[in-house]
Amino acid sequence: MLTRKQLDLLEFIHDRMQQDGVPPSFDEMKEALELRSKSGIHRLITALEERGFIRRMAHRARAIEIVKLPDALSAKAAQKAAPPPAPEPPRSEPMLDESVAMELPVMGRIAAGVPIAAISEVSRHLAVPGSMLSRNGTHYALEVSGDSMIEAGINDGDVVIIRETGSVNDGDIVVALVEDQEATLKRLYRRAGKVELVAANPAYETRVLPADKVRVQGRLVGLIRSY
Repeated sequence: MLTRKQLDLLEFIHDRMQQDGVPPSFDEMKEALELRSKSGIHRLITALEERGFIRRMAHRARAIEIVKLPDALSAKAAQKAAPPPAPEPPRSEPMLDESVAMELPVMGRIAAGVPIAAISEVSRHLAVPGSMLSRNGTHYALEVSGDSMIEAGINDGDVVIIRETGSVNDGDIVVALVEDQEATLKRLYRRAGKVELVAANPAYETRVLPADKVRVQGRLVGLIRSY
């Protein structure tokens, strides 16, 4: 029988190998299991090897092979491999009349590259076409600073229209508040207790954070560009 920590480590190694094709580093294992030192990981790896669940291959970095999984983990892995549920149908929200313009507060600048301090002050107001706004939502505008969403058509200096909501789908472009201190504009994905904030520019790395460290402040619903 495996201890809880041994089982957690085996599951983490299996998931990373399924996702990336290579096992995680010892530093990644230590962080995932919230251990203080890598010596604890070495002990867990040795215990898993002695019980026949993994095999270490000599003279190769990160050379760990999973030999077998406990029944509980095998069932869980099979469930993870099942086809994902059908995507939700497109949102159908009643929009305002296109001929109507509404004044929205522009809440300052938001980084589409490196996160900046959370936005809280109105810098000005902007007239926005009603076709961008739903009847039953609260909206605000932000000026974009940076180029990390450029492949999504969002350039430095653009103004994005945000609908306030905490309910979003994977892949939506959102305003994410990180640790109640930083706000950033990114695509959001949820992965097993983690949140991925993904840029639309290969020059920027994906940020992976614990789900409880990220709060969604709104979803992108429109964009205004000045020439």
